[in-house]
Amino acid sequence: METQVAPASIAVHASSSKGPRLAFVDNLRVFLTILVIAHHTMITYAGSGSWSYMEGREDLFTALVGRWFCSINQTYFMGLFLLISAYFVPGSYDRKGPGRFLLDRLVRLGIPLALYSWLLRPALVYLGTSMMDGTDLSFGSWLVGDYIRNAPILGGGPLWFIEALLLFSVAYILVRLVGRNKESAPAARPAFPSQGRILVFALLLSAATFVVRLVWPVGWNFLPLNLQLPYFAQYIAFFIVGLLAYRGNWLRLMQDRVGRRWLGAALVLTVLFPVLVLLNGATSDNTPFLGGWHWQSAFWSLTETFLCIAWSLGLIYLFRRFADRSSTLGAFLVRNAYGAYLIHEPVIVFMALGLIGLSLYPLLKFGIVALLGISLCFVLGAALRRLPYADRVL
Repeated sequence: METQVAPASIAVHASSSKGPRLAFVDNLRVFLTILVIAHHTMITYAGSGSWSYMEGREDLFTALVGRWFCSINQTYFMGLFLLISAYFVPGSYDRKGPGRFLLDRLVRLGIPLALYSWLLRPALVYLGTSMMDGTDLSFGSWLVGDYIRNAPILGGGPLWFIEALLLFSVAYILVRLVGRNKESAPAARPAFPSQGRILVFALLLSAATFVVRLVWPVGWNFLPLNLQLPYFAQYIAFFIVGLLAYRGNWLRLMQDRVGRRWLGAALVLTVLFPVLVLLNGATSDNTPFLGGWHWQSAFWSLTETFLCIAWSLGLIYLFRRFADRSSTLGAFLVRNAYGAYLIHEPVIVFMALGLIGLSLYPLLKFGIVALLGISLCFVLGAALRRLPYADRVL
């Protein structure tokens, strides 16, 4: 499957919440941030999808490994990011009220979104174009004649996630304001859903994903805002699940046996994924999987949804069970994850361009650039936080 353009982000961070910290959630957010950076590095050398710079694939094995890695990530990591992000929304809103909550979202999400979309990314794309393809145009001429006509107004590159989260947050404010007069008593705490309800949710979400892709197949992008709507049934659903999870304290109350069961399902589906793809003919023509009235599209919508649910529940269990603690290194990574996400596109792109003359097997080169790039992103993220007023945003 083709992966979404520049998924990713750590746009909301638990540190903006003044309530008790959940160490395992902080650590899970760091893991997802690292995975996003690795995902985009893999696209550079071997994976499927679109990215600012791609070097090509050396052989079939490299392409298959890259496609497998990126496709599995795409099924769940942004949905889980949104679930975690939404988990901190109701408490923040309850403490601050609609006005302060909106201002906080505009500062933490809107400022990076505007600066990246209108300043950093145009410069990055121009430099990349100059280095790779060459251009006789000045930056101003290129910006007006090429970039503005063909680039998103907002949400360019990885910042689509911050943009989506800002839109979801505004929608949440509107829903709370509309329902304010109807609130006569505190809402009952929603119980953690039974296995039967999780399965029903999976089937309904699979059907919704299939229906959405009848209109917008995978790969379709609403260019002005850089939003790939084929994935938004999952994103909206998981954002709502995150809101419910906060009210019901689901991240703490989920039983270990539930997490273990879904983690096992995730591992089995991940291992079987290449077999399922090969048996259903996706290597020769993956078009029927991307959308439309095709059984392959229904199959992929179902598989993608179950992988998302399985990995989300499995990872929540794993981190709660084995990573519910902080450390000096962990605290550093948590503090700087947002900054690392914000700058990972230019870091990875320019590292790859700097190593373009290094002749190595693509997967080995991926490993080197990913290791160095992830480390550099967090170090530079820490440096960003030292800039004047940056602590208000980051």
